Amino acid sequence: MPLQRPDRTLRDARSTTRRVARTFALACRLLPTDVRDDVYRLYLVFRTLDDAVDEGDPTAAQRLADVEAWCRGEPARGREAELLDALAGRHALPRDAVLDFCAGMRRDLSPAPIPTEAALDVYCYQVAGTVGVVMTAVLGTRDATAARPRAAALGQAMQRTNILRDIDEDLVHGRSYLARDTVARFGPPLPGRREALLRDQIARADALYAEGLTGVAELRRGRRAITAAAAMYREILRQIERDGYGARPGRAVVPGARKLRVAARAVL
Repeated sequence: MPLQRPDRTLRDARSTTRRVARTFALACRLLPTDVRDDVYRLYLVFRTLDDAVDEGDPTAAQRLADVEAWCRGEPARGREAELLDALAGRHALPRDAVLDFCAGMRRDLSPAPIPTEAALDVYCYQVAGTVGVVMTAVLGTRDATAARPRAAALGQAMQRTNILRDIDEDLVHGRSYLARDTVARFGPPLPGRREALLRDQIARADALYAEGLTGVAELRRGRRAITAAAAMYREILRQIERDGYGARPGRAVVPGARKLRVAARAVL
């Protein structure tokens, strides 16, 4: 029997993951084949909505509304909602977490300063912790109640890592995702003058990684992939430290060879 060619959406999902999420794509290679393509599809949903919001796509609000309507039990309309509906036929997706993700996206449609670390935790949960929660539904868990907060913590850790990695890029575009009370405490995150701020923020992210990784054992599948992804992402924090805590402007970049070594060491 000839092999079926993957559908166009799946091809888009695979190529999008490999093009814009290279670290995650490396980790996906460790996923069991029976769930890998659904993880790609799930990533496509979250990524395309995020990109639509970030790029000011005029369809972003309607696409979010379509997903929100699906979360409330209405028929699926639009590519993202239809993809989620198909995935929900194979996995018990937590629609409340998807709805929380949409709330984070709507916050980004009308960005406002983040006042406190507690507010930043909420934002990081909405835009990234939710992704971890939904991912656990695809991978399966032994105890969903125990796995959910830990999956959320791992997503929050990764989002905080993104924020620290992209400080200078965000400032160029007039954005800041650091809590205002933290900036008031340590001063603006200017190159060469932000070590204390970065030490504080790295410690917060590391604590979330530690919490999140305790949930990996609850997964039925994909434990190696999630462990590798977390290790590679966490290495960005170590690179920030090696670079002198933002002594110079620019993004902290972990060389590919080091990523692979870190992932292999974590998995083994």
